Amino acid sequence: MTFLEQLWAIARNTFRECVRQPVVLVVLTAGVLLIVLSIPFSGFTLMDDQRMFIDIALSTIFVAGTVLAAFLATSAIAREIDNRTVLTVVSKPVSRPIFVWGKFLGVAAALTATTLFLTFVFMLVNQHGTMPTVATPYHFPVLVIGLTALGATVAASIWCNYFYGWSFPAAMLGFGVPLLGLASMLTLLFDKDWTPVNPFEKFPGNLWLAVILMWMGLVAMSGIAIAASTRFGQVVTLGITFAFFLLGLMSDWLIARRLKDLTDMFDRLAADGVAQSGTDWNHLQYGLLKAAYAVVPNFQVFWLSDAVQQKRAIPGIYMLQATAYDALAIVAALSIATLLFQRREVG
Repeated sequence: MTFLEQLWAIARNTFRECVRQPVVLVVLTAGVLLIVLSIPFSGFTLMDDQRMFIDIALSTIFVAGTVLAAFLATSAIAREIDNRTVLTVVSKPVSRPIFVWGKFLGVAAALTATTLFLTFVFMLVNQHGTMPTVATPYHFPVLVIGLTALGATVAASIWCNYFYGWSFPAAMLGFGVPLLGLASMLTLLFDKDWTPVNPFEKFPGNLWLAVILMWMGLVAMSGIAIAASTRFGQVVTLGITFAFFLLGLMSDWLIARRLKDLTDMFDRLAADGVAQSGTDWNHLQYGLLKAAYAVVPNFQVFWLSDAVQQKRAIPGIYMLQATAYDALAIVAALSIATLLFQRREVG
């Protein structure tokens, strides 16, 4: 087999194994419920309900993806190492770097499918809109088309699971992504009272850009989870993944803010002609913070909720920069994963 054939075979099998995991169904169910319940939850703001809804829904998708990244990475690598099923692969002419990259691609593909499922639910609920008062009318096209798509997904999954033995979580993803995607597009054609409207005027372009960037962050997160799972089990991998998730979201507040304060202080001292030592505590702290800021991924880059709610245009150059940053983060995480797995005893 060629390099690409080996990579494709590992990625395909990993994807199939991932989407059959029961945790996928649990996360999908919890995510759908939280996104739908974001409508009544956002009513407690007493101000901007739609802003609260978008924050809750996007956060739900981000957290759900982070949880899945850790669980799926563990099942893809750590569990195979514990069960020694990895020997059947690495004992053949398949290099360990190909094994790691194939596992990553399979996990990333499964994570993409679950993100799409939750995103289409989010788009349907966003199309319905919040209900600030009891007099606010329901969006009947969203209710009818969306519930029909969701009901058809569940019914088809139950049918295929019972009669053909298909995995129920995999069937939910297989039927749900196209049906919910079609439903989200059809609802753009109608107003709340079934009046035809121009779908291009209602298309949430900025929301989709926000979701795409968030998906990029989740793919980078899956790379971190893969690196952790090459050496640790499920609990530790989950802890490391969430630690990077939280640190990445707060790196600007925890690290960059202090770096700016130190930089401003150095500039003031230089302007006043005060001699500075490069070995004092402030300079040592500055060096440590710079190193930490370079190591910890900044997931604020992939969070565009504020820009969406302020209806600000998202520049194309920003998307390109974020894509390049995401690619570098993925390569760095998988390079570490390859180094860690290279010397891992699997026999």
